[in-house]
Amino acid sequence: LESTDILRHKFFYQGYIHLKLMPGSEKAQIEKAMMLSDRVSINLEAPTSETLTYLAPQKNLFDDLLQPMRWVDEIRRSLPSYMGWNGRWSSSTTQFVVGAGVETDKELLTTSDYLYKQLHLARAYYSAFRPVPGTPFEDHPSLNSLRQHRLYQASFLLRDYHFKVDDMPLSDQGYLILDEDPKLLWAKKNLLESPLEINNADYYELIRIPGIGPRTAKAVILNRRKNRIHSIEDVRSLGIMIKRVAPFLKIDGKMVPRQLSFW
Repeated sequence: LESTDILRHKFFYQGYIHLKLMPGSEKAQIEKAMMLSDRVSINLEAPTSETLTYLAPQKNLFDDLLQPMRWVDEIRRSLPSYMGWNGRWSSSTTQFVVGAGVETDKELLTTSDYLYKQLHLARAYYSAFRPVPGTPFEDHPSLNSLRQHRLYQASFLLRDYHFKVDDMPLSDQGYLILDEDPKLLWAKKNLLESPLEINNADYYELIRIPGIGPRTAKAVILNRRKNRIHSIEDVRSLGIMIKRVAPFLKIDGKMVPRQLSFW
């Protein structure tokens, strides 16, 4: 904290600073860190107390790790933003190690969802386990990188697309299906039999369609205020790839012609 204070106030450094919070940090130290930095983070490493005990038995999830994150959110909510660096409070992130322990994807996503919704986390990172010689886990296999990729996709659905953990395509054991994007799997299960009408669907329905994100959903809604969407060309003009949205969408009451290759 003293070093960062020197950078900011003696050398007038205006650039980006990310400070890592140590387990067991005091609230006053966290507040000071947030007055000096653009981002703060503390790595939870595991999503539950049980899985953390397997990885790091000396750490306590709720007292050492989650409490500092709660204080970060409390400071942002209770103190005026002008007290933060450049007039705003630091954003916050965390990281989980995936594949070293016995955590399931459902546990990882449930904890991530809590952090997004309740503690306003900016982002959760998922670090794929790789064994290191000479450590207790040296004989543990490396994580399949596709699992890491699917976790990021699912995490963004929770954070940006208003999905719930129960919406995720999980196996009976609590792991994401690796073969396909979780958003596509959800759409196949929920929209193939009842496609959405592009002229009537609201923002939260539109962003659940594969191929439509927040930006294009807003473009659709803005366009509808001026003109009804009548054709494939109208949809293409909004920057939407027809092949991706076709199975899940109606245009002016009609399905997109089936001769297109959807998959």
